[in-house]
Amino acid sequence: MSDFGPALAALLADSHTLAPGQVPAAVDRTARRLGMTSATVYLADVQQKLLVPLTGSPAPGTAAGKAGSGKTNENPAEDWTGADGGARPLAIDATLAGWAYRTLSRRLATTPRLTVWLPLVDGIERIGILRITADQLTADLLERADALAALTALLAISKFASSDLYSRVTRLRPMTTAAEMVWAFLPPRTIGTRDVTSSAVLEPAYEIGGDAFDHGLDNGMLHVTVVDAMGHDLASGLSSAIALAGCRATRLAGGTLADIAATIDHELDRWLPGRLLTGIFAHLDTTTGDLDWVNCGHPPPLLVRAHHVVPHALEVRAELPVGLGHDRTRPYTVHRTRLEPGDRILVHTDGITETRSRTGELFGEGRLADFVTRSLAAGEPAPEALRRLIHTVLDHHQGPLRDDATLLLVEWHPDAQPPATS
Repeated sequence: MSDFGPALAALLADSHTLAPGQVPAAVDRTARRLGMTSATVYLADVQQKLLVPLTGSPAPGTAAGKAGSGKTNENPAEDWTGADGGARPLAIDATLAGWAYRTLSRRLATTPRLTVWLPLVDGIERIGILRITADQLTADLLERADALAALTALLAISKFASSDLYSRVTRLRPMTTAAEMVWAFLPPRTIGTRDVTSSAVLEPAYEIGGDAFDHGLDNGMLHVTVVDAMGHDLASGLSSAIALAGCRATRLAGGTLADIAATIDHELDRWLPGRLLTGIFAHLDTTTGDLDWVNCGHPPPLLVRAHHVVPHALEVRAELPVGLGHDRTRPYTVHRTRLEPGDRILVHTDGITETRSRTGELFGEGRLADFVTRSLAAGEPAPEALRRLIHTVLDHHQGPLRDDATLLLVEWHPDAQPPATS
């Protein structure tokens, strides 16, 4: 058996010139050098329902293979054929692999062969699973497998931007042009540090038009944006793209939250007159817990404290939606509150609460608050709580959503250890 370090170093050295499609085979070769019998990479699909093998490809005429047809299969896993005739998609909600993905922990199976499922994580963003098989399981082998999983995640992420392969694998049907444009602007769904986590989901993933989110970390500050553009067409997607670009450009130039709202309002009024957009623009000081935000015609965020929603905590007099041509002599109002350690902020668009069942029953803010508080009280991490919540919204509607639905959850969990003193 080769030493631990050289095998991983060789994979890292080869990674610079590996074609995206060569990554799975390179990972498998490295696993064998580390004393394992095989390694298979699975990526979560865009809706986080399936773990799709990176070695596989959709059969012609199937859900993922009908590019441009717009037709889908209710169970795309049934139509999948792996490149080697073996690996198939695995349901996130009904398999050991899915359990490892949901809980970010190893899972072991002993039949039909000794198998270890390890989460693939980029920072704190989960992207898939690594399946390892071996003849025997030892503490040393688990350590090697953990290291290989960490490196595999880095390799996959490094190749995402330069290849269509990963998008083809993680998409089970075609996207609209508007959705393609919005997804191109979106950051990773989950970011964070030991002090703060921010996670987001949005649907309908393949047809989003007006919703978008942004979050970013900078020197002890978390920036959060959620926007909802009027309509559900290409112009709506363009409005959202302008909003995210204006937000980032202003933020990077040192602008304030009020400046961000003013910039987006000006750009929309100039380039897409008549197009309106609601939004929440916020900054969280991850050291002090100070939360500043501007609300432009958007549903107020929810404050979850000690597993309960604090009534009306973040309800303020909202500004008008952006795009109307704001009176520049009157600055946007920036509101402030101080969070307590453990607080969560849930930002949502009205597509969540206004989703209706077939009988006309609204999903509603009460159902939203109840689901979130119960999930967090059960100890679910933010990404998993949101994944299950958005699927609950889809199940409630029982069909394609008529409006975009977006959720973003911020958790402030500062380090409880006192700072070292000299």
